[in-house]
Amino acid sequence: MNVSSTSDIEITLWHTWALTVTHEACEYTEQKFNAEKTGGDPVIPSLNLDTDLVMACDRLVDWLIKAYKNPIQMPINIARYSKLISPKDTGHNEEREEKLLESAIITWYLPDALTDATQKEIWAASDLLTPMLEQSIKVDSNWRTNQRWFKPSSENDVLTPGCINLSLAWFQQGHENQLDPQVSASLKGASSEKILKAIARPAAIATAALRVVHPEQYWAGL
Repeated sequence: MNVSSTSDIEITLWHTWALTVTHEACEYTEQKFNAEKTGGDPVIPSLNLDTDLVMACDRLVDWLIKAYKNPIQMPINIARYSKLISPKDTGHNEEREEKLLESAIITWYLPDALTDATQKEIWAASDLLTPMLEQSIKVDSNWRTNQRWFKPSSENDVLTPGCINLSLAWFQQGHENQLDPQVSASLKGASSEKILKAIARPAAIATAALRVVHPEQYWAGL
């Protein structure tokens, strides 16, 4: 069982789940960030995290701290801006509005937060997507996959042009009354397991960043 150090939320995860490793990486990243921000005691990573993942989390924390300690003030009213771009949010939330009126971090710039090993893993995972990316482009399709919006593929391309969505149950999430969510169509192919394994570590690092910069969204997604 894992319990967040900064939340009252208690969750139970099986140790065999990939999500367990992701969650522990996020716990370590958040604790290390808070320790370095406040000058606290050193944080020891879980034994379930391999060396590459710990090094990736450490690199991420270094850049999160640099960004946190070097803020750039923007001359905009974020409360008014938020109101103007949220026409669907018609409710009245005094707690949220009070936070918006305070100083808030609206963007984190982390230009060198990924280790070389992580970047190589991302490129390797991207190569596995080539067949699906090639099949995604259609002559007469919607704006997302219409051929006119993509340049022709060539041997010199590092990545194959295309558009796919790997979000689990993505189609069902956009519809109500779906009792039995299914795996997204892009993840039903023969190479799905390889793709999921290939993106596991990069996804864990991205989720660890989310845990620090937007903890509410992290817990909502978990």
